[in-house]
Amino acid sequence: MKQTREIKNFIYSQYFADGLRISFGVLLPPLLLSQLGHLETGIAVSMGAITTSIPDNPGPVVHKRNGMLFCILFMVIVSLLTGLINDYPLLIVAEVFFLCFFFSMFNIFGNRASAIGTAVLLIMIINIDQDFTVKTIFEYTGFLLAGGIWYMGLSLAVSQFRPYRIAQHAIAECIEQVAEYVKLKALFYDEKADFDDTYKKLIDQQIIVHQQQDNVREIIFKNKMFLKDPTNTARVLTLVFIDIIDLFEQTMATHYDYTTIRNNYASSGILKDFNKIIFNLARELDNMSFDINANERPRPVQDFQQQLESLKLKIDQTENNLVLKKILINVRNMVSRIENMYSYFSKKGLENVRVSNEKDLGRFVKTQTIDLKLFIENLSFKSSTFRHALRVAIVAMLGYCVSKLLPLGHHSYWILMTIVVILKPGFSLTKTRNYERLIGTIIGGIAGALIVFYVKDTTIRFFFLMIFMIGAYSFQRLNYVVSVLFMTPYILLMFSFIGLGNLSLVQERIMDTFIGSFIAFIASYLLFPSWEYPQLRKHMRKLLIANYQYLTKVAEGLLGKELDLTEYKLIRKELYVSSANLASAYQRMLSEPKSKQIKVREASKFMVLNHMLSSYIATLISALRNDGTRQANHAHIKLIRRALYQLCEGITQLQGDDEPFREADHLAADPQLSPADDNKDSRLIADQLGFINKTAGDILKTTQRIAED
Repeated sequence: MKQTREIKNFIYSQYFADGLRISFGVLLPPLLLSQLGHLETGIAVSMGAITTSIPDNPGPVVHKRNGMLFCILFMVIVSLLTGLINDYPLLIVAEVFFLCFFFSMFNIFGNRASAIGTAVLLIMIINIDQDFTVKTIFEYTGFLLAGGIWYMGLSLAVSQFRPYRIAQHAIAECIEQVAEYVKLKALFYDEKADFDDTYKKLIDQQIIVHQQQDNVREIIFKNKMFLKDPTNTARVLTLVFIDIIDLFEQTMATHYDYTTIRNNYASSGILKDFNKIIFNLARELDNMSFDINANERPRPVQDFQQQLESLKLKIDQTENNLVLKKILINVRNMVSRIENMYSYFSKKGLENVRVSNEKDLGRFVKTQTIDLKLFIENLSFKSSTFRHALRVAIVAMLGYCVSKLLPLGHHSYWILMTIVVILKPGFSLTKTRNYERLIGTIIGGIAGALIVFYVKDTTIRFFFLMIFMIGAYSFQRLNYVVSVLFMTPYILLMFSFIGLGNLSLVQERIMDTFIGSFIAFIASYLLFPSWEYPQLRKHMRKLLIANYQYLTKVAEGLLGKELDLTEYKLIRKELYVSSANLASAYQRMLSEPKSKQIKVREASKFMVLNHMLSSYIATLISALRNDGTRQANHAHIKLIRRALYQLCEGITQLQGDDEPFREADHLAADPQLSPADDNKDSRLIADQLGFINKTAGDILKTTQRIAED
């Protein structure tokens, strides 16, 4: 059942929709033109469509349109330039160097611009080995232009026909990843689960959740359909996304001293009940994700009220149950949040709900502008993008020279293509992409060769071509090794239809891939390498600053200041971004050579401690938001002041070239506090602040060890 549902979920997904759209856009021109006896023209048009599809990533329609327009413009210019000079090897060498450098610098403008650069470089590489006259290069470029315009029109038409599907897919995937995070949280109540392993998985999953949240923000908060006079569908999707972010924080707020909780309550059996209900919450989120992805109205499948009542009875029968009651409150809030999300899908549920205004929502996404000043500022060896662009230019030039010196046959441009696709800014990303491309090419090449030589029926062979094509484009953003595995036989089958499918082509493809991969891998290690540890310290400092600002919100709440919800959510977003960036950098460092993996244990401990700290802070903020403003006592202020001081000291330890950090002045002077009652709530706050203070102290000690040279 689970596998069947996963298959259905993929078929309903944006990945499969992209695969179908791109395959249709690429396959239709050669099919139609071949009927008129112009197969080669159809292939040229198809190449224009393929190139234009590369920057067609999910996002606001205006960004997709602009990205494809710029891609078409650069594609036409580069195609003409390459075709006119490809009889002059020295000019080609110069072109390879300068264009690879220029378009690799597009990384500074974001993922879509980077995709444009890659797409245009592929056109340059494909045109290098072609024999053109002045007339034929203009004709060929015209066909590329026609293919680009055709695909752009198709993509925009699909977006207008189903304007909310991209957002539905993205939100559904975001909910699914939050559900995975909730399942991991449930393991803390499993006596057999290992704490360290669970923490590591939590941090890894947090990276994925952040990436999905960022994708949805890009799609919704930069889309006028969701911001100005939104329809009910737009309002529902926006509200669901806002609530899933809050639910994610609520999940973080169910964090306590689990070692003590296990020691105190394991014998009562209550932890199994917590594990079960939290896991059921994750299953409910999975159900909602599936329904949204399938464009169906989500309906709950579980009744949590009975589970909550049963859990409450067991807690009431347990001694010293204050912590358990607080956890139950958080679980109730999570249940309530999920019920609210379901209610949005009925008209009655939308009546009294207001979406934040356009100005507030727009603050949650960064605007990436194409600024020449930014390009010029990065023309320095201090810029990792500049070093990467220079590395690509030099290695691509070397790859071109190697392809001309070795007797590799007509399709030696695959060396250049491999280098451009594999070579990434960081060593670890290049290493991973290298491995994935080699595995995919070998397996896919063998599969393609078997089909070409043993399947003679053209209809069956064409059926295989469509399957591989859809698979290649469906997995290109989801799983690169699977995408290459489908892409290789797809290319071999395509060549077979124009009389070029033979064993030598398979050998050529695999050999060129090995050569290109080897050159790219060696270059990433020796030529202006970019190692992660120096960047790791910067990410650590940003995370400490984010946690410091997060903790100041607790201080403000305890002093009676009303919580500005938008400001609070912006700080929370920055914390999640900083945490995910650090975890990603740490994972990349682990893929680097051992000699470049510096203070791995300390970095791992630093991440775990910061995750615990942000969870403790989220717990307190959740209490402040749900239970109203509290009056702090002097003990609370003393604890929170010390925690802030320790975080500030840690930030100072990691001081680099960044702007000096300014300590908050919220607690610079003793606030006027009325005597606080020594009640259970006050003691619980003191306990939680004690956890925060201890964790901040541990972070400071770890930071000091990291800062030591």
